[in-house]
Amino acid sequence: MPVYNFKKMSPVPAAPDLVDIVLMRTQRKTPTVIHPGYKIQRIRAFYMRKIKFTQQTIQERLGAILTEFPRLNDIHPFYADLCNTLYDRDHYKLALGQINTARSLCDSIARDMIRMVKYGDSLYRCKCLKRAALGRMCTVLKRQKASLAYLEEVRKHMSRLPALDPNTRTLLMCGLPNVGKSSFMNKITRANVDVQPYAFTTKSLFVGHCDYRYLRWQVIDTPGILDHSLEERNTIEMQAITALAHLTCSVLYFVDISEQCGYPLEQQISLFQSIKPLFANKQLIIVVNKIDAQPWETLDADKKAMVEDLIDGQTTLMQMSNLSEEGVSEVKAAACDKLLAARVESRVSGKKIEGVMNRLQVFAPTPRDGRTRDVCIPESVQKAREAGTLGPTDEERKPKRSRSGYAVTKDDDGTDALPDGTGDEAMGDATAKKTARDFMWENGGPGVWAPDYREIYDLKDEEWRFDAIPQIIDGKNVADYVDPDIDAKLARLEEEEAQLIEEQAAAVMGEDPESDLEEEESAAIEAIRDRKAIARSTRVKNSGQNKPVQSRAIRGRSRDKHDAGSRDAAEVKRKMDQYGIDASKMIESATAQRGRKRDRSLGPSARGRSRTRGGDNGGSDAEMEISTEGMSTKEVKKIRKEKKQSAKREMSLARSHSRPRDPSSVGLKDEAAERVAKKLDKMGRKQWFGGSGEGDQTKAVHLVKWMNTGKKRNGTHYCR
Repeated sequence: MPVYNFKKMSPVPAAPDLVDIVLMRTQRKTPTVIHPGYKIQRIRAFYMRKIKFTQQTIQERLGAILTEFPRLNDIHPFYADLCNTLYDRDHYKLALGQINTARSLCDSIARDMIRMVKYGDSLYRCKCLKRAALGRMCTVLKRQKASLAYLEEVRKHMSRLPALDPNTRTLLMCGLPNVGKSSFMNKITRANVDVQPYAFTTKSLFVGHCDYRYLRWQVIDTPGILDHSLEERNTIEMQAITALAHLTCSVLYFVDISEQCGYPLEQQISLFQSIKPLFANKQLIIVVNKIDAQPWETLDADKKAMVEDLIDGQTTLMQMSNLSEEGVSEVKAAACDKLLAARVESRVSGKKIEGVMNRLQVFAPTPRDGRTRDVCIPESVQKAREAGTLGPTDEERKPKRSRSGYAVTKDDDGTDALPDGTGDEAMGDATAKKTARDFMWENGGPGVWAPDYREIYDLKDEEWRFDAIPQIIDGKNVADYVDPDIDAKLARLEEEEAQLIEEQAAAVMGEDPESDLEEEESAAIEAIRDRKAIARSTRVKNSGQNKPVQSRAIRGRSRDKHDAGSRDAAEVKRKMDQYGIDASKMIESATAQRGRKRDRSLGPSARGRSRTRGGDNGGSDAEMEISTEGMSTKEVKKIRKEKKQSAKREMSLARSHSRPRDPSSVGLKDEAAERVAKKLDKMGRKQWFGGSGEGDQTKAVHLVKWMNTGKKRNGTHYCR
């Protein structure tokens, strides 16, 4: 598994985006409503909270960037040099250092401004300090525009780096461009590296994996290296040099003896000599490639001698062809075997093996005298083996044990008695002691029979074990309070209950019990009961909503002279008499109440005034004539409007169901106490009905600046 995974790094936002993120988060996560009427401590805490929250947000964002990017001094040297090659170590450290400095500056700004807000004497001053603090912190973030953009580009490139493990078993291929490295990798791994007939097709490191001897191997394809000095090599070539310098691996140096790569054999050998110091402490194999185009046997003697001169004690020369796949598997196996042997040897020769060997001890026992000591088997064990109850089983001798309590199987022959008389026959003997298992099978089997644990009670007298345990409540024995005549009393109660049941059954069967009523009264009662049952069933049937609903105002009114309606007094009395109810008092009270309500509904002017049409018209005309003399049309209209409104007010007061009550009637002292109670009730209802508070977001209608600035004289400003 790879040690470093740069694909999980979070994107780095640009400077304007980071400012927007910080300010929007502050707006969403902190209260937004404050009033000058609040206490000054509350106003200070409001703005101090905003400054502190902004500072914490900036610290979290910048701290996440600093944490996710790797520190070059803490990671593997291969990745440190690779980052230096690709991104420039100094530029990388400088960008991270600027981000760290910006974080420290924001912390100090917030600390200083919070100290000043603590002594703010008004809402305006605290707000100005808050704006200054947020503005200075945002300015610090905007100055990091270049560093944030550079780090985002570095993150994008690092996320595309291969997941390479510097410590695992690795095969590394190197050589001049277009000598067959990528083709060999495609043959032995499942990778798909682009192969083209021109130089520098591979511009970065490619990683593939293969299996050998049930182990996973990492195969790395490096870009081509040209034969010139180290200072003249570009970024693409330096990636291969970095891998050769820092990875413990088996190196495959490819040589194209056909010279189809565009580089002569002398230049390939010169490159080998220049990078040979990088092969120290590594298993090296020189791979002669493309033998299908130029066989090794037909190669010029001078060139063959030049290649053979490269071989020393630890270097191996092998031949292969990617086109015909000749020698591909042999090269892979040889490279893996050499690396495995080297890894085992390094572990054995290390210091850890000494610590392991010091903890191991091997003893070789030696005889203490010349006596011969035979095996001693007890006689009881020999008898048990002969009986088949002990020892291993085989085809000749099978153990015979009791089958008591077990289900019968096809292998049972019914002869379970053992030679020593301990079989089922012996267990059936009355003199033999039975176990709990035997009692279980005699009394129904598992789940039916349970042992009586009272046998093992440890009491002073063994005869007490099976006595009934008394029931104790509140320290007293229940048996001492049992009524001795309880059985007789219970019998009498049962007789009374039986008699009641018989009477109820007789009533159900239609038998008339003895009654003091006369026949006419009994008939009337039966008729009333029948009508009640009919009314009950009718109410159930008409309970649905499949009929039009009439308003209370017209329900039960008289429709014509033949139908007086259900509200008529005679009709009400007739229906109530059918049910046996005297409705005379109800009709009298309803009539009296209706008269009082009508009296009350009439206004004082209507009750004291003549009801005749002429009187009404005459009075109103006279009043109108008197009131309109010497008045303008506008004043007349105003008087008429006031009269209409007063008439409406009188009608609404007459229709109202409740009148304003005196404060003392509701438990309050005076009108001032009533106003305080109403205010407290309104404030309490704010919580019930979701009223807004200072923690809720409110976007009030602000006055637009361009609509409220400039000249304010008449005719020079349109929007006021």
